[in-house]
Amino acid sequence: MSSRKNNIDVLLDDRDERAGVKFKDADLIGIPFRIIIGRDAINNQVELVSRSKKSKIKVSINNILEIFINESKLMYN
Repeated sequence: MSSRKNNIDVLLDDRDERAGVKFKDADLIGIPFRIIIGRDAINNQVELVSRSKKSKIKVSINNILEIFINESKLMYN
């Protein structure tokens, strides 16, 4: 599955800011999901955060696209 094929827009925040500043800005502009690549990436885990559900789940890097697509379909359908 590719992001282009699935009509996914990606915003990479690579500014030299603290994570909290980036998260706050993402909320302010209304980004519906965040995929956080943090300390758990060493264990092939990322965090998927849903703004509307106010939920956070740990997801395998290998499954993130599939889980993200399923979560976004639930939100928008």
